[in-house]
Amino acid sequence: MRVLIVDDEKNIRLSLVKYLALEQIDAAGVESGEAALATLKKEDFDAVILDLKLPGMSGQAVLEWIRNQGLVIPVLMISAHGQIADAVQTLKSGAQDYLVKPFDPADLVIKIRLLVEPPQRKTGKLIGETLVMQQLSRDIDKLAAADVTILITGESGTGKEIVAREIHERSPAAHEPFVAVNIGGMHENLMESELFGHEKGAFTGAVARKQGLFESAGRGTLFLDEIGEMPLSLQVKLLRVLQERKIRRLGGVQDIPVHARIISATNRNLETLIKENRFREDLYYRLNVFRIELAPLRDRIADIPLLAAHLLAKISSRSGRTAPTLDPSALKKLEAYSFPGNIRELENILERAFLYCEGTIIRADVLGDLVLQNAAEPDGSSLETIEKNAIRNALDQCKGNRTKAAEMLGISRKTILNKIKAYQL
Repeated sequence: MRVLIVDDEKNIRLSLVKYLALEQIDAAGVESGEAALATLKKEDFDAVILDLKLPGMSGQAVLEWIRNQGLVIPVLMISAHGQIADAVQTLKSGAQDYLVKPFDPADLVIKIRLLVEPPQRKTGKLIGETLVMQQLSRDIDKLAAADVTILITGESGTGKEIVAREIHERSPAAHEPFVAVNIGGMHENLMESELFGHEKGAFTGAVARKQGLFESAGRGTLFLDEIGEMPLSLQVKLLRVLQERKIRRLGGVQDIPVHARIISATNRNLETLIKENRFREDLYYRLNVFRIELAPLRDRIADIPLLAAHLLAKISSRSGRTAPTLDPSALKKLEAYSFPGNIRELENILERAFLYCEGTIIRADVLGDLVLQNAAEPDGSSLETIEKNAIRNALDQCKGNRTKAAEMLGISRKTILNKIKAYQL
């Protein structure tokens, strides 16, 4: 996700760029409306954060230019307290939302994700015709109609969020918000405020009331990814929410009813975490009312041709090029690979192959060394050995850069750090 920040106050601009980077959002900042136009003509962005009052060309004028150019891009306006009426007026001119200064950067992140991610990801449907995928689709149909709490488990990259969105979109609440949050990617000291919200003055820096994600989800779905990473102190509060269907903002004195369906997901073994006293057993049973276990890609190899065609079409659409096809040798090479990073890794491999493919056919040699080096080993080799070798080779190719190696494998940085420690790499 790429975001353009347009604000003439340098400190605000740079601070937001740094904060968004911590939230894994790529941001660029410019100081004027004229600079914004020049940047938008050259580069693509998923959203624009636009200050209403700018020297020279105003934020309103920039907004009108964006709409007149036919750019389909969400715009979130920033205004001072005395400009609220003007900010509301910009909504009529095509802005999607606004924030009043001073604001909590966490609120900005929530608004950006609500504006950008649902439209992008709603196009992602279940891909596959294997028996396991047919059964998954039937389970989703049943669960979508029932208002039950769901736990989705499976390895990294198997598509847990896609399944959660599919449940939401097939449900009667499909018109309501789908709010996704990665527990493992949140700062622990901000997690409670993110989930439950806070009142003005609840703590240093709480300059205004903030609505939490439980409230933002309304009567829709709140998806809690990497639930196994939630600290025990917050597990107690989440358990209370599931029992009472109420929350209380930090610093608040009133209980607020919540109506959203809770879907959680993890690639961790929660039963093991319970034995290690790192996850509450009573919370586990509240979350695990119905469980969906997603199969790894190596157990549904027959779906690779369909998945590859879908992913190549998505990748090519971003560049305006015709989607290439895989020749039989390339497809055979993919089908012989163990995919420790599952579908996310498949997408990363195809994206690299797309960049190097000069024609309309991707051949085996274009796929690169990674697939060749980590092709599935003969029968009898353990999954741990295959996974360990894949991580070692990725680290070698990335010269020890663990973040880049995680991206290459299609897994999170936290996962690769855990694997490195477990395998003593």
